[in-house]
Amino acid sequence: MKFFNFNKESGKNISKFNSDFIMSRIIQTNKAASIGCMHLGENGLIGYHQAVCPQLLLILSGEGLVSINQEEYFNVQPGDAVFWEKDEWHETKTTRGLTAIVIESEELNPSSFMQTIIPNSKGER
Repeated sequence: MKFFNFNKESGKNISKFNSDFIMSRIIQTNKAASIGCMHLGENGLIGYHQAVCPQLLLILSGEGLVSINQEEYFNVQPGDAVFWEKDEWHETKTTRGLTAIVIESEELNPSSFMQTIIPNSKGER
């Protein structure tokens, strides 16, 4: 499991074509990708399972916890991205709810665009 950040502070100002916005690059694939939005309510759970292919979870709103062993959990919040390799066991849970985008593809390399974050032993960054 690897952690990345796609919040506003990690982006770059775009002024091309007379634009004025900040772009936080996330991923680029040459192979097919599946992209979905997950809505977890109060006490929501994405149960403990193996990733069928590389997965990138982008937290949009709310907060929760992620784990790869159901013993050590790490806090996630808006702007956080969590990456799991194919076959990596993982779980996501929340007490107050969260909304996230999930990107799944055989070809994902988020470190090409986002800076890796290393959480401390309490799951905080």
